[in-house]
Amino acid sequence: MSLFAALCYNAPVDTTIRNLDQNVYRAIKARAALRGRTVGDVVNEALRAYLDRPVASKRRASLRALQPEPYPEGNEKLSREIDSIVYGR
Repeated sequence: MSLFAALCYNAPVDTTIRNLDQNVYRAIKARAALRGRTVGDVVNEALRAYLDRPVASKRRASLRALQPEPYPEGNEKLSREIDSIVYGR
């Protein structure tokens, strides 16, 4: 890859974001200014953080896939205690 091609891929892009909540934009602009940063810096950081998140599986969750979790120590009778409170048993 030539130096020119590498520079083209890393060049900043001016773009318009439509339907951005006005209150969110104002809050981002104010917070960025307080930290001496630009809105673009903050938006880039947020977008990178979003892209770093794991992609959710498109497969639907199944009840069979759920694994039981043990109750913490001292809660062995929790179900009976709840029943006594709720149902008066």
